[in-house]
Amino acid sequence: MNETFRDPDLPLAERMADLMARLTVPEKIALLHQYQPPIDRLGIDAYRTGTEALHGLAWLGQATVFPQAVGLASTWDPDLVARVGEATGEEVVAFRHKGAGRNVWAPVVNPLRDPRWGRNEEGYSEDPWLTGLMGEAYARGLRGSAPVMRTAPTLKHFLGYNNETDRCVTSSNLPPRVLHEYELPCYRPALESGAAVAVMPSYNLVNGRPAHLSPLINEILRAWAPDDIHVVSDAYAPGNLTGLQAYHDDAAEAYAHAIKAGLDSFTQDDDRPQDTLDHIADALARGLLTEDDLDVAVRHALSIRFRLGEFDPATPYDHIGEDVVNSPEHQELAREAARRSMVLLHNDGLLPLARTARIAVIGQLGDTLMEDWYSGSLPYAVTARKGLDAAVFCEGVDRIRLAVEDGPELGYFDVFDWGGGALALRSVATGRFLGATEDGQLIADQPGPNGWEVRQTFRWVGRSLRNLSTGRYVGAGGLQEDPLPLTVEVLVNGAEQAAEVARDADVAIVVTGDHPLVNGRETEDRSDLALPQAQQAVLKAVAAANPDTVLVISSGYPFTWTGAERAAVWSAHGGQEYGNALADVLFGDAEPEGRLTQTWYRDACELPDLLDYDIITADATYLYYLGTPLYPFGHGLSYTTFDYSGLVVTTTADEIRASVTVTNTGSREGGEVVQFYSRQRVSRVKQPQRKLRRFARVRLAPGESRTVSVAFRIDELAFWDVTRGRFVVESAPHQLMVGRSATDLRLSARFDVAGEVVPPRTGPLDAVDHDDYDAITFVAASRERGEAVKAEADGAWVRFRQVDLKGARRCEIEAGSTEGGVITLRRDDPLGGQVLASFPVPRTDRYEAVVSRSALAEYEGVHDLYVVLENCGITVRGLCFA
Repeated sequence: MNETFRDPDLPLAERMADLMARLTVPEKIALLHQYQPPIDRLGIDAYRTGTEALHGLAWLGQATVFPQAVGLASTWDPDLVARVGEATGEEVVAFRHKGAGRNVWAPVVNPLRDPRWGRNEEGYSEDPWLTGLMGEAYARGLRGSAPVMRTAPTLKHFLGYNNETDRCVTSSNLPPRVLHEYELPCYRPALESGAAVAVMPSYNLVNGRPAHLSPLINEILRAWAPDDIHVVSDAYAPGNLTGLQAYHDDAAEAYAHAIKAGLDSFTQDDDRPQDTLDHIADALARGLLTEDDLDVAVRHALSIRFRLGEFDPATPYDHIGEDVVNSPEHQELAREAARRSMVLLHNDGLLPLARTARIAVIGQLGDTLMEDWYSGSLPYAVTARKGLDAAVFCEGVDRIRLAVEDGPELGYFDVFDWGGGALALRSVATGRFLGATEDGQLIADQPGPNGWEVRQTFRWVGRSLRNLSTGRYVGAGGLQEDPLPLTVEVLVNGAEQAAEVARDADVAIVVTGDHPLVNGRETEDRSDLALPQAQQAVLKAVAAANPDTVLVISSGYPFTWTGAERAAVWSAHGGQEYGNALADVLFGDAEPEGRLTQTWYRDACELPDLLDYDIITADATYLYYLGTPLYPFGHGLSYTTFDYSGLVVTTTADEIRASVTVTNTGSREGGEVVQFYSRQRVSRVKQPQRKLRRFARVRLAPGESRTVSVAFRIDELAFWDVTRGRFVVESAPHQLMVGRSATDLRLSARFDVAGEVVPPRTGPLDAVDHDDYDAITFVAASRERGEAVKAEADGAWVRFRQVDLKGARRCEIEAGSTEGGVITLRRDDPLGGQVLASFPVPRTDRYEAVVSRSALAEYEGVHDLYVVLENCGITVRGLCFA
């Protein structure tokens, strides 16, 4: 064929125009579903969005499995992360003949705001800059550097998505500063560089509006990107618009709204697109959409396919074959990534171990590797036991005899505690795990908890055992609706057995952690941070029996525990080479190079409510946390020691430059991650306690010194000024700090920045642009755009600092309420401050707001202004003065 759209030497715009002109309206509509059908008359093949590639190719069979994303970020090495992305992209291409589409749904750049989030393992860091850096690196590796893309990376999940609990119906309150300073910076680097070319909105609502309908998609994300970006929905999320979220009553209206808001591809009903196509056609027929609206979305969809070389006679990746999958080079890269992600939490001199030591590996993760929901199938598994070549191994789990009280025996089982009361039972007879079948039977035939709906977990409810998937209880003939008392005879006490094994070893290594599909996974958040009770009991017993105990944690999130171990090492689930990597580090063949990318708290009680997204008022993340963590952001020890000296900070009109001398004061070669933080010491607003600006990796021989230098732009010191709706750099003194973690800061120096002074407010006040609030939630001001504040209790208020109303005599306020009410304006205090005005709020519909007017009491000087919503349910959009 010699169609213009197939000529790779022509400009993309010309090729696109040619293809668009050839398409019929039904063909255009068909391109807006995840499963795009072939267009035979044009020789265009079928196309599918959405190949999972979070830390290796997933869901399509055996492929190289790299450490989980939070583990990759723990290397603090974006170049390594990019290499993992490149290897993953190659394997995606290799699987193209097995159904792997080259639009990959990775990376995840949601900041790790709360360690209880069920999908913590999928993100990179609680720091937005580090998240953006790692996300850009992984996307860059996936995409490749050639004009024709290797794959089309998709950033997930836009926006404000850190809870699984009721995720489709909860609304994340994102005040303007949190939005612009914390959430959006995670997405910008990969989009701005062109490394990521697609975005997936999240299931939740943001400030009262479904994320799939966010105006920010078009207004901000597309403005950052140098080329078209393709916006794809999350699975079944379009149906939520008229379903769980009930944001629209009519599917055609919902789908039209989504397309106008920037959604280009509907991931709905799997490979059954007809209902989606009918809804879009209906919207077009009813005038809810124009063909021009349709064309915008179609061009976004086709732009990705053009840039993937779909319509070219050949691509630079045609030579990639299946031999690249799990190749020796990728195996070595998997080992390197796992090794360099290991974090030494503490060590009193026990590590590194001697190769001659008699080692006992203990724990229910000691001889198994975990696959998470977004990992590939392991081509092989080097467990801790195999990697350490341990002759002695003990799982440390209880073995029980289970029977119905005064009834039949149910069998003998090994009990695996995964925390939060969730247990898995492995049958002694079959060596497989007990689970529930579709028809309510119990059968021990699975290698472990698995699947989207995990049917192999149970919880004790009194003396009855409840299957967590079905909610039904274990009975004599299978599952039943009513609780049934059971008797448990402990035949083997796992902790006692583990202690016996440990007592005869030189060193005991206790391998603990989570199961990625149980108690902390997609659809399920954790309720606490504690290491599972039975695993803690094993650790305690082993450390009492053998003081030379090493705790190894393999998990996708932080834990808390109490133990007497002499050393502790953490890593995310590390993929197929985990055991070899662990041995490399424990025996000292390699340094522990990993550093934590999120705070490890001492207790869940130190955290705000899981649904509180305002990290500033909640003092959340290392940025604002005031307590003493179990382990801080950036923490990670080495087998040697380092000294810092000679910090020098200089400023130019545009840049901050810092240098410090780092010296290896130990007896062996080692690597250090030199971390530079800053803090603004005086500000109109609440500033972070510290904020990571740059870091540098340095490797030093014993006694060697090296000067490490970094630089960053002064505009990176900006915060979002709610009074003017833009970023601002204030004139203020700052402190530059350098050290080994967010709390282990060795040196500091002051520097001054000449910026702006934020003036008092004078003009109209948008309600969402307040400085402080109490009992307030954010809601959609209208179905399509705009935001308002809503009272969650009587007497709720918003505060505007430093308002100058000199000469103002009247005030207008735009507000509404389905129940009516009263709004009071007060000066300087929400309870006892001078009343400046009072407004009756009439009864209105959901999105209706009425302008009310009142005379304004005399107001001289600059004061804080409180808008007090006296009645629950009142909504305010803004106010102005005259």
